Amino acid sequence: MATEILMPALSPTMEEGTLAKWLVKEGDEVKSGQILAEIETDKATMEFEAVDEGKIGKILIAEGTSGVKVNTAIAVLLEDGESLSDVKAAAPAAAAPEAKPAEAAPASAPAAAAPVAAVADGKRVFASPLARRIAKDKGLDLSQIAGSGPHGRIVRADVEGATAAPKVAASAPQAPVAAAAPAKPAMATGMSAETVMKIYADRDFVEVPLDGMRRTIAARLTEAKQTIPHFYLRRSVRLDALMAFREQLNKSLEGRGVKLSVNDFIIKACALALQQVPDCNAVWAGDRILKLKPSDVAVAVAIDGGLFTPVLRDADKKSLSALSAEMKDLAGRAKTKKLAPHEYQGGSFAISNLGMMGVENFDAVINPPHGSILAVGAGIKQPVVQADGSLGVANVMSMTLSVDHRVIDGALGAAFLKAVVEALENPIGMLA
Repeated sequence: MATEILMPALSPTMEEGTLAKWLVKEGDEVKSGQILAEIETDKATMEFEAVDEGKIGKILIAEGTSGVKVNTAIAVLLEDGESLSDVKAAAPAAAAPEAKPAEAAPASAPAAAAPVAAVADGKRVFASPLARRIAKDKGLDLSQIAGSGPHGRIVRADVEGATAAPKVAASAPQAPVAAAAPAKPAMATGMSAETVMKIYADRDFVEVPLDGMRRTIAARLTEAKQTIPHFYLRRSVRLDALMAFREQLNKSLEGRGVKLSVNDFIIKACALALQQVPDCNAVWAGDRILKLKPSDVAVAVAIDGGLFTPVLRDADKKSLSALSAEMKDLAGRAKTKKLAPHEYQGGSFAISNLGMMGVENFDAVINPPHGSILAVGAGIKQPVVQADGSLGVANVMSMTLSVDHRVIDGALGAAFLKAVVEALENPIGMLA
């Protein structure tokens, strides 16, 4: 039985994507696990694997096509001995109902649409062609097998592990219940496009269409500022001890090809502070607060047309050199949109460092569901009052902590920021 290969949901929030490149052509035989195409989401370019084996009978969506909705048929997969003349291929314009984010297939298991097999009580079972063949050979009743594929679809692994005498359910098989879908973020509001175009009708301009990433950024930042009660805490840090310590460490690390940045120390200091003030290691979950145990720190990375926030997991347990190497790897792959969703989703806290661009101080917008974000400015030589009351000069860096007041109260945020400052001004303690 021919099946439609559907546009996969490669992340929980993906609603549409661009079919960047086909890696197979019509008539090609494909096997389970083979890469069929490259799909661009709003954040990354990801590989799309086949779940079933068969022959590509027809490609319905040409490569380079953007705005392809999740669950749209993009190709037809034929079984052995079948040809297109034997089946009614879906029209290229036809699209299956759009998948909700909570129903999205995991990135590691994008799949073809499930062909439908009728069962005795009139209900229908969704299973891949390969799964149906294996089930038939083993004498299995597909209606008694729970599918682990997208939308409860039965795939090869489900039937390979089943016995020839499956248990019979006491009642009619229940359809898998999808988790409640998170609320869809509202797009940015303001003047309509028509109004803005009229205002500038007599001026020379270039119109830049919004790509998926820019649309997502607009929606999420609008959601953040409209729904998150931000408040801000500011501290200055003297960096002289850190700069001297960093220079000393980098000299000792020259032979290993490691060069620590100030940002590496900031990541480590924040990770340790999340452990020292664990109530700040939290996220807003709609009707509850989730307090995380590991220090998973997100770091904003600017790329053409937007930004990523790759997450360094368990950052409190990693050495400065390990954090430095991991951050360089994540930032490099972010710039080429090669990060997997699990590498830029999660964490409870983020760092946005514009100091390297000369920005002295700024306020960052919280990235939901995070509880806070630290905006880091440039280190600047300034006159300071020394401990003995005399005037001196020090390298001073400004930091602003943006806090979600639903998650973190003022005194708690102040305690966290104090822990960060103390770690940066006494950097040798980060090696303990």
